[in-house]
Amino acid sequence: MSRPTAFRRFAVFPLMLGFTLSSPLLFHQASIASDNDEKTNIRVYKQSGPGVVSIRAGGAVGSGSILTSEGLVLTNAHVIVSAQGNPVQVTLADGRKFTGKIVGVGNNNLDLALVQLQKASGLPVVKLANSNVEVGQRAFAIGNPYGQFQGTFTTGIVSRIDTKRGLIQTDAAINPGNSGGPLLNSDGEQVGVNTAIYTRNEANVGIGFAIAVNKIQPFLTAYRQGQLGTVAQAPRRATTTTKVRKLPLDGQVISARLGSGDPVLPPNNSYVNIYVFRGVAGQQIAIKMISQDIEPGLVLIAPNRKVLFNQESKGSNNLTVKGRLPITGNYILFANSSGSKEAGNYQIAAIGQ
Repeated sequence: MSRPTAFRRFAVFPLMLGFTLSSPLLFHQASIASDNDEKTNIRVYKQSGPGVVSIRAGGAVGSGSILTSEGLVLTNAHVIVSAQGNPVQVTLADGRKFTGKIVGVGNNNLDLALVQLQKASGLPVVKLANSNVEVGQRAFAIGNPYGQFQGTFTTGIVSRIDTKRGLIQTDAAINPGNSGGPLLNSDGEQVGVNTAIYTRNEANVGIGFAIAVNKIQPFLTAYRQGQLGTVAQAPRRATTTTKVRKLPLDGQVISARLGSGDPVLPPNNSYVNIYVFRGVAGQQIAIKMISQDIEPGLVLIAPNRKVLFNQESKGSNNLTVKGRLPITGNYILFANSSGSKEAGNYQIAAIGQ
């Protein structure tokens, strides 16, 4: 069977112009495209990198972007929640350090917060985009992964847009510690705030999420109109959202509840309770969560911000995780439900040996 004429013409057309797969002109064109990509990467980083900061709040480390030259910093609410309204420490890209005051937290579990740097002026800023993104366009992330690699720059594309939840999905590498940092477009403008990754283990698998700019702008408007509280003052957050509970490692059973008023953990929007315990390097631990109302989920984060495990019960009302602690320090445990905003009572207990 002969090939269609159109296909035959397409196949021979390059040869008619004297091109082959090894043509110097084709390689030259590919080189130009690669060079343009490289120049874009460098330009975006030089333009926006100076305005990206590292944030340390209590035992948590995250990232943020400077919005004004006077030091108003945009980040995630979950980055500063453990500060309990106390000052946070902010480090600029050039190494300068500032004390920051939490001046605004998102309402209705919007994972955004604002920190005002004290005695700051003339600072570099990250410009917010005026328009939304489209699937397929390039995306750039800058942040402080694992709290150890400030100024890390990663590239990718916009993989998906969740309009219902106002989230941008990207394959630009985002890891713990990147939270609160900017997702940028090719013009170096911020189109989102990096907030979460989807993973079956501790590694990045190319599915990250950022809160879209169309959620950021109303949040900033609410701040300017005095409609936001702080972590310590907001009535909806004063008792539940900001509560960090101690988890003893002696097998003591703690009864608690997940429900309205608790923080929401993206990307599945599950309610979450936050626990903390001090562990010792080499210590064996076992944590058990049971419930008749929800399917439990547990996320354990080490003092160095490394995710030790992120597990769900997968159809069961009983979840047990075991492991050996790698370092000495304060560990953070997220107890959540497997489904979106599942409410109910549960019990949790931990043993360390």
